Amino acid sequence: MSNTLTKTDIVEKICNYSPKNRTQVKEIVEHLIWLIKKGIKEEGSVLISGFGKFEAYQKNPRKGRNPQTNETIILPGRKVVVFRISKKFRAELNQQK
Repeated sequence: MSNTLTKTDIVEKICNYSPKNRTQVKEIVEHLIWLIKKGIKEEGSVLISGFGKFEAYQKNPRKGRNPQTNETIILPGRKVVVFRISKKFRAELNQQK
């Protein structure tokens, strides 16, 4: 699993199966990503049935350490996004070949 599917790869693969040109497909992919980002920012989560759920949550401030000075510092709280795979997709992913 050393290869990563990039946005460009996704656009190319969709172009192979779509009557739309590359520019149109790229705009659609960009808009889809924008919608996902907007959903996470405004609603806190985005559910894609059969795939999974992107969910944002707030992490609390925590203690950290500066490795150069060994000084204890407080790292501020922050928002993070996690992806939780759907049961259906997890089953597909773990099927024996």
